[in-house]
Amino acid sequence: MGPAGSATPTTQRFYDRLSRVYNLLADRGEHASREAGLALLAAHPGEAVLEIGCGTGHALVVLARAVGPAGHVVGIDLSAGMLTVARRRVAEAGVADRVALDLGDARALPYADAAFAAAFLSFTLEIFAPPGLGRVLAEIRRVLRPGGRLGVVSLDGAGGPGTVVELYRWLHRHFPHFVDCQPIDVRGHLAAAGFAVQATRELSIWGLPVLAAVASQTAHGVL
Repeated sequence: MGPAGSATPTTQRFYDRLSRVYNLLADRGEHASREAGLALLAAHPGEAVLEIGCGTGHALVVLARAVGPAGHVVGIDLSAGMLTVARRRVAEAGVADRVALDLGDARALPYADAAFAAAFLSFTLEIFAPPGLGRVLAEIRRVLRPGGRLGVVSLDGAGGPGTVVELYRWLHRHFPHFVDCQPIDVRGHLAAAGFAVQATRELSIWGLPVLAAVASQTAHGVL
């Protein structure tokens, strides 16, 4: 996970500092859910794939190996510190020749229309509050090719309030710099943005519900 452009310079600095220890603090818990989302997305050899909020680069390596030498993977993140760690990771994995890394804002992606066959976000979409969340999904629709696939792994709040979910939302309201995301209605937001969910897998992390989903663009999305 990376911040991908959701917040203030204060948040950027927080993620830059966090990048040094992120794998120890968060990645162990997120690993299984991220792998489930990547499996649902099923990147193919030769594809161009975008990861938004690429963080320290774990998913970039998986995607780069899946698309192979004929494919191309782009990762974008708001944090220069995260990108530094990701750049080192893809180099050590031997896939740097097919991975590009960009510093930027997910609400205004610096890519051409229909540039990618697939896009992926892991514990990133729920960082954005409306209307920013809608803008992110609209930008993804813009840069995806017709029929392109979107893989999402997110804290899921569609099941209604629960003790752990409500506690997490309380922490998000009162300590937003440390708990920078909150559970969202993943299916609802995807549908509103013009994506049709094709497959899902329900998981959990720290007692919170997580949804891994893959969706494709519908013919007439609400942008």
